[in-house]
Amino acid sequence: MHQLDGSCHCGNIRVLYRTAVAPEEARPRACQCTFCRKHNTRAISDPGGTLAITVDDQGALNRYRFGLGAAEFLICRTCGVYVAAFMADPHDDQGYATLMANVLEAQGRYPEAAPTVYDNEDEAGRRARRRQRWTPATLRKH
Repeated sequence: MHQLDGSCHCGNIRVLYRTAVAPEEARPRACQCTFCRKHNTRAISDPGGTLAITVDDQGALNRYRFGLGAAEFLICRTCGVYVAAFMADPHDDQGYATLMANVLEAQGRYPEAAPTVYDNEDEAGRRARRRQRWTPATLRKH
């Protein structure tokens, strides 16, 4: 199991990503929606791993929603870094997230992202895909 640390630029939002997938073996995704293209995303996830997201100053956490509104896009208000997309599951107590590889200390070990399009999903399909493919995650304040 690989344990990878990271944070936004100012350190307000920190992540601990545990995954069986080595960075070099991962398949980062570059969602082609306008939000993700503007942020040049390299999204990673491992359904068999875990992601702990810790926020020191909740007031500096922007939980941006758009599109179908099925996830919160976690952005630091202080430094502007997009850290992860988090989806609380209404059917259980579990949260799921996709992490931006660029926030990890090991970000240079990840390959380039492959363009991915999710335009044809409805909200139910999007939630189902995320429960299946995203990383089980917790979002907590420090």
